[in-house]
Order: sequence, then structure tokens, then C-alpha cells
Amino acid sequence: MMIRSLKLRTPPPEPESESDLDRAFDLCSEITRDHSKSFYFSTSFLPREKRRAIRAFYAFCRTTDDTVDVLSKSAAEARPYLDEWRRASRLASHEQINPVLAAWTSIRDRYAVPQNYVEELIDGCEMDLTINRYESWNDLKQYCYCVASTVGLISMHIIGVNDDDPMLFERSRQPAIDLGIALQLTNILRDVGEDLSRGRIYLPQEDLRRFNYTEEDLQAGVIDDRFRALMRFEIQRAHDYYERSIPAIAALKPDGRIAVGAAAMLYRGILDKIIENDFDVFTKRAHLSFREKVQRMPGIVWLVRRLRLPAVESAAGGQT
Repeated sequence: MMIRSLKLRTPPPEPESESDLDRAFDLCSEITRDHSKSFYFSTSFLPREKRRAIRAFYAFCRTTDDTVDVLSKSAAEARPYLDEWRRASRLASHEQINPVLAAWTSIRDRYAVPQNYVEELIDGCEMDLTINRYESWNDLKQYCYCVASTVGLISMHIIGVNDDDPMLFERSRQPAIDLGIALQLTNILRDVGEDLSRGRIYLPQEDLRRFNYTEEDLQAGVIDDRFRALMRFEIQRAHDYYERSIPAIAALKPDGRIAVGAAAMLYRGILDKIIENDFDVFTKRAHLSFREKVQRMPGIVWLVRRLRLPAVESAAGGQT
């Protein structure tokens, strides 16, 4: 499925009609369903047009990432594909020869998504071609911004903020960035073993030293008190970013809040699963079952409906 969607050099027929574009959107939905059951489940709470739009965006993100991790065996082999993908992503929908790009660029143009966010997202995937270690949290945070916070910012353009208030949109930018960081850090903690197999260690080197845990320990899959303390530290960091992101969810249009709230809270549940697995991120993949997701939804809906935007302080120091 994914390799077929990546092909740029031997493309399918160019989408020329509305039915062709509909098939492109169907492909994007299939990619979303096959590669992220949690995201597919969460986006089912969006109205149809926004659901199609967000899943087209997910398929674009997934395919961009797979250009680095799946299609190519080396950075040298991946770079020309990624460069070609970047160039194609700048074109209009009617110029596309790839169905994922046709669907995504139609959404980009419909919702006036700034192209600079797309460029930063691709920059983040490009970092995986040259960087396989991060010295500090600040270094890793920049990577998280590129590959995940841009996703939050683009999603805000698609879902929209309450009353289309431009000032509210600006106030919600940082919480949306924080949500992306929380989600990506959750990914990193869940996928420690998988990333090791690709030669990558995202856990900051300064944090490994802080807990006297070495790269050799990581390669050997050592789970001891040092590693548990390290993982608890990183999990708490992720929780802190989830908490900071709440105003971004509260700011969204009502028809998008439950979907984004579900995506955030269900993904946050992965952190609990890591702990339940006694921090074994080497041989176990932390996840919520479909039944667990359904069981959590009433509580998530209740929490999301109670969300309120924080009061805004006026220039004189009061509140509005």
C-alpha cells in the first residue's frame, strides 16, 4: 500500500476528474486506516469534509516519512526521492501525478495552509537522513517541532478555531506546537527499540548521562532502575506538554474538538501502557486496543466538553 503511494517515477494516471480525486481521497483514507488505527478512529468524529481533509494530510505526512524510512535503503538513495517529493508538494492539485499529493494539495489550497509549514515538516523528515543522535532536549525539541508541531499548526488551519477569530488562532499557536511535541515524544518513547534497529537514538544524550545509562545499555536492551528512572523522566516531560496543549483543543471549532481531544488523550494513554509493560520498549509495542479506546471515549467526550479557554489578560493587566 505505502510503496505504491510513493511512486513518483512511474505514476498512476493524473487525477483529472472529480471521480479521480475522490479515489485519491479514498486511498488517503486507506493509508490512514492501515498505518494509524488510533488516528483513523479519532478522525471518525470529524464531519465528512474535515475528516477527508485531515486523512489526506495524514497520508501526505505518512508518505513523506516513508520516503526516508521505507522506500530507500540509505540516505543517499532517499535524498533524491525526498527532494522530488518536496518539489512536487509545491505544485497545484491539477498538476499532480501522485494521488496522495493530488488529494493533499487540493486540501492545502482549499484551507489556505501556509506552504512554509509543509516545508518545515519535510525538513524534519530530512533530518532523519543525516542525524541519528540528539545531544540535548532543545535539539530534539526542534526535531519534534518540524515533524509534529507543524502537523498541529496545519490541522488548526483545516479544523479552524472558534468564530474564525485570528487573535484566538495566534494565541493557540504555542499550545498547538506543544501538542505536537507531546505526541512526537510519545512516539519516540514507544518506538525506542524500533528506532534502534534503524540506527537512531532519539533519547537526548544529556538525559542518558543524567541517569548514568549508556548507549551500550540501550543497544543491549537493559531495563533496570536507571532505565526506568530515565523513562519516567521522559514520560513526565511528555505529560507536561500534553497539559500545556489543552488551550489549543479548547480553541478549535466545536465540530473538531472531540476528534482532536480523542487523538491527544488516546495517544497519551500509550504512556500508561509503557509503564504497564514495565518500560519494555525493546520487545513490546505499547498501544491501546480498540476496546480500550471505545471504553475511554465517554470520559474523553465529557472532558472535552468541559474545556474552556483561559481568560486573556488585557494590556492594563486585568482580564477580559
